[in-house]
Amino acid sequence: MRARLALQAAGQAVEHREIALKSKPAEMLRASPKGTVPVLVLRDGTVLEESLDIMRWALGRNDPQGWLSGDDAYRSEVSDLIAQNDGDFKFHLDRYKYPHRYGLADGVLHRDLARGFLDHLQARLAQHGFLAGAHFGLADAAIAPFVRQFAHTDTAWFAAQTWTHLTQWLQDFEASPAFAQVMEKHPVWPGDAASVA
Repeated sequence: MRARLALQAAGQAVEHREIALKSKPAEMLRASPKGTVPVLVLRDGTVLEESLDIMRWALGRNDPQGWLSGDDAYRSEVSDLIAQNDGDFKFHLDRYKYPHRYGLADGVLHRDLARGFLDHLQARLAQHGFLAGAHFGLADAAIAPFVRQFAHTDTAWFAAQTWTHLTQWLQDFEASPAFAQVMEKHPVWPGDAASVA
């Protein structure tokens, strides 16, 4: 989702190929043997296999909303926040959302361990309105999809928390035209088309 958000914000046209991960096409695995999504194959054959790399590539080409703007201290702050999300928070999110994949009876412990990061986001949102300032930017786009997964794992529990700013931020994200566009359903790619442009 975050790769799609950045491609959309940057106005980068791509040929979208929806992959069924239970039946990965050979063409995908030739391009990216690790077999995860997203994968972006550039015209010159370069393969980007990480969503953050795709975000930075797209925004490096065109950044009309200023997602990459700011001084070195600001960019470092955004990078640190995303690293926290992609590190400890995602570790606990995966085990909260899919406890049986990890041999756990439930994910409650990991839900509680993830809470500190969400408390941190709540405090930032109370101060700034967005995660790293006065407007939606790279940090918001990179982190919101994961907070959304967390919130939807147990919606009643999430709604009962006191994260008023975090909840409003997430609701605004889910109500945005950008979110609606990146959530559009695509037919599954059968894997017999030409290589991605």
